[in-house]
Amino acid sequence: MNIAEASIKYKVITIAITIVIAIAGVLAYQNLSRLEDPEFTIKEAVVYAQYPGASPREVQEEVTDPLETAIQQLGQIKHIRSRSEFGFAQINVEIKDTYDKDTLPQVWDELRRKVGDARGNLPPNVTTLVYDDFGDVYGIYYAITGPDYTYAELKEYVDFLRRELLLVQDVAKVSLYGVQQEVVYIEISNAKLTQLGIPLSSIYNLLEKQNLLEPAGKVEVGSEYIRIHPTGGFQTVEAIGNLFINEGQSSSSSNEANKTTAIIRLRDVADIMRGYEEPPSNKLFFNGQRAIGLGISTVSGGNVVVMGDAVKQRLAELEPFRPLGMEIGAISIQAESVREAVNSFIINLVEAVAIVVGVLLLAMGLRSGLIIGFILVLIVLGTFLLMRWYDIALQRISLGALIIALGMLVDNAIVIVEGCIINQQKGSSRLDALKQVVGQTSFPLLGATIVAILAFAGIGLSNDSTGEFAGSLFWVILFSLLLSWIFAITTTPLVCYYFLQIKPMPEGKDPYDNIILNTYKRFLNFVLHNRATACLILVGTLTLSVWGMQFIPQSFFPDSTRSQFIVDYWLPQGTHIDTTERDLKQIASHIKTLPNVTGTTTFLGQGGLRFLLTYAPEDPNTSYGQLLVDVKTYDDITPTMPIVKKYIEDNYPDAIIITNRFVLGPGGSAKIQARFSGPDPIVLRQLSDEAQLIFYKNQNATNILDDWRAPVKTIRPIISEQRTIAAGLTQQEISQAIQTQFGGLNVGTYRESNKLLPIISRRPTEEGSDAQQLANTQVYSAAAGTTIPLQQLVTSFETEWEDSIIRRRDRRLTITAKCDAAVGNASVLFNQLKPQIEDIKLPPGYTLEWGGEYEDSSEAQEKLFASIPMVIVAMFLTIICIFNAIRTPIIIFLTVPLAIIGVAIGLVSTQQPFNFMALLGFLALSGMLIKNAIVLIDQINLEISEGKQPYLAILHSSVSRVRPVSLAAITTILGMIPLLADAFFAAMSVTIMAGLAFATVLTLIVVPLLYAIFFRIHPSSD
Repeated sequence: MNIAEASIKYKVITIAITIVIAIAGVLAYQNLSRLEDPEFTIKEAVVYAQYPGASPREVQEEVTDPLETAIQQLGQIKHIRSRSEFGFAQINVEIKDTYDKDTLPQVWDELRRKVGDARGNLPPNVTTLVYDDFGDVYGIYYAITGPDYTYAELKEYVDFLRRELLLVQDVAKVSLYGVQQEVVYIEISNAKLTQLGIPLSSIYNLLEKQNLLEPAGKVEVGSEYIRIHPTGGFQTVEAIGNLFINEGQSSSSSNEANKTTAIIRLRDVADIMRGYEEPPSNKLFFNGQRAIGLGISTVSGGNVVVMGDAVKQRLAELEPFRPLGMEIGAISIQAESVREAVNSFIINLVEAVAIVVGVLLLAMGLRSGLIIGFILVLIVLGTFLLMRWYDIALQRISLGALIIALGMLVDNAIVIVEGCIINQQKGSSRLDALKQVVGQTSFPLLGATIVAILAFAGIGLSNDSTGEFAGSLFWVILFSLLLSWIFAITTTPLVCYYFLQIKPMPEGKDPYDNIILNTYKRFLNFVLHNRATACLILVGTLTLSVWGMQFIPQSFFPDSTRSQFIVDYWLPQGTHIDTTERDLKQIASHIKTLPNVTGTTTFLGQGGLRFLLTYAPEDPNTSYGQLLVDVKTYDDITPTMPIVKKYIEDNYPDAIIITNRFVLGPGGSAKIQARFSGPDPIVLRQLSDEAQLIFYKNQNATNILDDWRAPVKTIRPIISEQRTIAAGLTQQEISQAIQTQFGGLNVGTYRESNKLLPIISRRPTEEGSDAQQLANTQVYSAAAGTTIPLQQLVTSFETEWEDSIIRRRDRRLTITAKCDAAVGNASVLFNQLKPQIEDIKLPPGYTLEWGGEYEDSSEAQEKLFASIPMVIVAMFLTIICIFNAIRTPIIIFLTVPLAIIGVAIGLVSTQQPFNFMALLGFLALSGMLIKNAIVLIDQINLEISEGKQPYLAILHSSVSRVRPVSLAAITTILGMIPLLADAFFAAMSVTIMAGLAFATVLTLIVVPLLYAIFFRIHPSSD
């Protein structure tokens, strides 16, 4: 009893299982997580270090290098990138691809230990922080505005929202952007201090110690042990002014008895006020109004749509608490875009299913078409069930995989239904017809299905971010194709048994006798008689196609269809954030007036929160700002971006402007990057300048810059050690005086409830803080009992140029020159620039590496191709197991290159790039061709084993496979039509459609031809 017979005999069990799978599939679909794009883990943490007062070079040598040395000892490290600035270091630690989101927490714990161990080698005033939430994505991103309210009132409402939204279903984290640090300012009059003879250092020591909590011990009272907790500290900001800064002041008399006591409080010499840090580190403007950003992230594995609905509902409930005039604007709401994307893909899926079923109805008749259509829907529902079981979300890749697989999903059912029809036409009963076709084809169909699945295994086994991003493609294909085979040999025979009754054909009537099949048979006969000529034509056509592949543009992942684009705005390094703000306010105001622009969001001082997985926020920099421009539709980006760029270039000539679309998939940043590494910063800048000059000479290069930015001016007072010692001063006292005069000095902390507010000492505004005041900065000398101007303590004031940003990669100084293509694909520009850049003469000890899209694509392909040999071996062994022969798999694999003919024609004619998804499409196409070849050769072997003459067996088997092979190809090609409109899948769709269209025709010719050649079957022998 074979499987078909068992399924029919135990029909109740088969029907029950089928119904359960269908119902469970519907329920699973409703409960599947939904995302716009698949998740991939950003395997990166950031180590921050503060070293106040140090130059970038001192930070690099004294902080960055020891930390990198310690971190490098981790065996999990892939790359280390660092950025050293004034008083600050940032080290990005990238982990090897073999680690995933489950193993990374342990790696981060080890990283913290290494950083902790390295603290002993750092200067004593260095503080460090390890931040391992670098990859958090804030799928919901609001901007809260209130033009009629103070910042404090706005912040109070935002804090209220944050507390409430943290309790919402599936919310993991709520973070803020554009928040100013609240501080307590103490403006100390230098004139008063000089008059009273009070040193600043004594005030600072008092402020630092007064508000510290110190244990006071416990006392035993009877049987109790009671803690002692004395009062003290500052209860209010005003109370800081009551601090006694001097217990007494001597009179002019030398008589001890004549001494008087003068009580001096801090408020007598200083103004004390509560305010916000100046200048702020970052700001946010939403449609021209000052705002605070509120980002909400989803818990791992959560449903962003469910979370979005829950947040929306909670905000509606909190609406009565929203102050009149405050508004909540949307910067990015991923829940809405996910719902739109998933709904769009579901429509595409339904359209694809309808196309496939429609083709089957026309080609195989009403009943046959409906049977196969029913099986197809059942497979899709079963796949949803397995996706739910294995926590695979509904997103771009998983739904696209279903559409890609549709044509292959009906292959097995078509073979069974076709065999049932033919066997009944030959006079067999329905049961015998089904038993015969399932018995003959179940094992070859299983092997062919496994081979088709293995064709996608490369992406499933790839462990880099690209493999993680597109990995669901493999799993969905695996689930759906295995289900297609299971349903083909179980449910399909049962349905055919009850609904597919075919009348036997008249005696001697050939079921394959029609004009199309007869024409094909005559042509195949002609080819088999002229096999040498046919082989030469095939080789020539294939060679021409391979040569034509060079005209296909290359890329990594396509641009997103998001109706937003980014404008990065760079002023000269060192520009004050207020200047950057002024420019971007004017620019945003102008952009808002452009047609099709619906809104703008301005990030000042650094990039925004990561609201998309593929969005990489820019590092903090006061000379940097970013505009997020919203347009009506994706198509409006193309005409709007050049207008925006030209306006900025014409009106702000000192700025560097970079306009970019969002990308789909891993990667991002500049598409073309040349990295120069070596020991000398001056030489590195020269190499970068040479590369940028080459970029500028190419008219298609745009967005040209490097990541070190230009050197900045530094005023360096040359301190006289002799004069300093004579005045009884220290370097610290001089630096504190200068810091107090220019910007402010952190001298303590004010505790208030759950807040810790820095206490900042600074000079009153009227005492001046411009560069001319530097020489007159007063430094109090306790030894002299008076203040001394800084100009009396220095020999000269010098202005020097120095690097404000020093970057390293894998502990080597590295500068990166970057650019993008103004028009067309970046690969074309890269191929033009690559030989010119590589001709730059590198001094000994210096290296050039290519980053950007070239590196991302190369790494992804390297990971993908690393598993390809193993996949090919597995496919080869599978075919050997099916046929128990060596020559057969060789014949089958020789047909795969024929796909290049159709792929080249399709991509060249449509000008689609051969990107990573097109590469996956080619691998999928290979699996389809191998599967078709397996079914065809199995039929040839079957007929030969039944005693038919080999040559006639080749002809008859090829004719009998035309309809199932052609139908599988046609359903696959037409079923992918909906994906042509999707930017992400367009290149893959063209690859599969064009390649399959040509390769199917060639397979029906080439497989019989190669079979005849390899097994030496000639017409004369028959």
